[in-house]
Amino acid sequence: MTPTTSTTRLTVAQALVRFLSAQYTERDGTRQRLIGATWGIFGHGNVAGLGQALIEYAADMPYHQGRNEQSMVHAAVGYARQSGRLSTHAVTTSIGPGATNLVTGAALATINHLPVLLLPGDVFATRPADPVLQQLEVPYAGDVSVNDCLRPVSRYFDRVTRPEALIPAALQAMRVLTDPVETGAVTLALPQDVQAEAYDWPEEFFAERTWAVRRPGADPAELAEAVRAIRAARRPLVIAGGGVHHSRAEEALAEFAGATGIPVASTQAGKGSLRYDHPQDVGGIGHTGTATADELARTADLVIGVGTRYTDFTTASGTLFTGEGVRFLNLNIAPYDGHKLAGLPLVADARSGLGELTEALGMHAHRVADQYLAEYTEDKERWEQRVDACYEADEPDVRPTQPQVLGALDAVVDETDVIINAAGSLPGDLHKLWRARSRDQYHLEYGYSCMGYEIPAAIGVKLAAPDRPVWALVGDGTYLMMPTEIVTAVQEGIAIKILLVQNHGYASIGGLSESVGGERFGTAYRYQSDDGRYTGAPLPVDLAANAASLGMRVLRAKTVRDLRAALAEARISDTPTCVYVETETADTVSGAPPAQAWWDVPVAETATRPSAVKARELYERHVSTRRRHL
Repeated sequence: MTPTTSTTRLTVAQALVRFLSAQYTERDGTRQRLIGATWGIFGHGNVAGLGQALIEYAADMPYHQGRNEQSMVHAAVGYARQSGRLSTHAVTTSIGPGATNLVTGAALATINHLPVLLLPGDVFATRPADPVLQQLEVPYAGDVSVNDCLRPVSRYFDRVTRPEALIPAALQAMRVLTDPVETGAVTLALPQDVQAEAYDWPEEFFAERTWAVRRPGADPAELAEAVRAIRAARRPLVIAGGGVHHSRAEEALAEFAGATGIPVASTQAGKGSLRYDHPQDVGGIGHTGTATADELARTADLVIGVGTRYTDFTTASGTLFTGEGVRFLNLNIAPYDGHKLAGLPLVADARSGLGELTEALGMHAHRVADQYLAEYTEDKERWEQRVDACYEADEPDVRPTQPQVLGALDAVVDETDVIINAAGSLPGDLHKLWRARSRDQYHLEYGYSCMGYEIPAAIGVKLAAPDRPVWALVGDGTYLMMPTEIVTAVQEGIAIKILLVQNHGYASIGGLSESVGGERFGTAYRYQSDDGRYTGAPLPVDLAANAASLGMRVLRAKTVRDLRAALAEARISDTPTCVYVETETADTVSGAPPAQAWWDVPVAETATRPSAVKARELYERHVSTRRRHL
């Protein structure tokens, strides 16, 4: 006789919200909600389904009102990163443009291996009228909708066309979100009619589930090979990537580096893996790295990548690691990344793997030579002097340079502050100059380098860490992309701080354009001149007034002295506050050091303008130094 199973009759949307509120993660004995809240903008594709369900279960599922679908994903991603990937938010949208606006945020999440759950509405599964409002008609396929744009940028995708299909789809979604290798954007497309359809759900579906986030150790044979490689190296170098932070492996890395004396450089995602004043920290690596780290990379005979994907910024497009016989040892939880650059794979969780390496090497008291230690220590001291020179402002009553803006911020923060950035000229300056004081102070989204990420991400970080000062550092170009979530911060009293730097255009791409023969075309925010180029007077745009009009408190700073005072005042503010400052150009006093390694941006092979011809000659010289590691 088959035992009876108790059921509850709910709509699909109600069942999903109730299910999500009962999901937890656990790692190292700490348990927390997997889906901490849901962001949503409602339209006809989700208002009667998920919209009604979120009211029905408001006590179990917090809700945040967004202004832009892309920015809601950014906020969820910021929350997930600050939460160590153990908790995230869901995002619901209507069908049509609401759904397609998710694509950029989904790509950012997946590229950075950060979990976010996307719940876009979809067109009717039952097709009572065809087409419906905002439906994409595809003549060769009746089952395609705009949500299919999310397939390539999602780690898991399903369209729930029947109520009972939600059960396996929801469980698979949770599996992927909590898998440290597979995690990224997860999409459950929800047809608007199915969302509102009722079904008798088994009560077991709503039982609390705890998803264990694993820490796999290393294979003994791989570990032994890794130990042999480290012992044989004379000039080893660690590259710490974002996986160090995701694993909470900072202390394990500090122990490994301290015991062996091996210097540690960091990617944008990995910066802060060691405090800036740790003896083995040598700063950023690659195109935006420090001279200290890049010179070590050029002469290293063993590069130990820990939780890094080896992007082109890290490898200087294949031109950085040029030491004779250089080899790679890749400690990574993802086998795909562990085998890059023909390296020795050490497939393991970063914290577990570093602990095992330290223990194995400690048995023979392995340590680098004193001469190597002294060499990079002296180089590091020289670089710190360059940072001091960039930060210093001899004349406090003049307009600051961008590095001096960072110096002023550096002077007011402590280890509790979180600094968020993603795009423009700031990532390069920050990677070279910023002195990270804690494991999660430096929050740079550089896997996708998405303009507009900073402000919504700051909201997400602040929701995850409400007692910490959270700064969104944005230039004028980034600000104009997506300032709308300021309204959300004001509405919910989320006291983020925005440091808004006005430099009248796309400063980073302007500099790049000049270096590749593009002559800064189309990169300045200026009036158009007679020849069709934007070389006239700066536009009379008042971004500070714009921020104030959205409800934010704004502090204007004209000089270095003003800036220091404004930053100090903003830091202690308990309301959303913006510090606005106009900077001098990067090539004036105390500009940041130039790139210490190359980055491949192809230059026109044929051209008549002298700037492009010269740029092509330089490009070919750099390309000739590229090396494939086989």
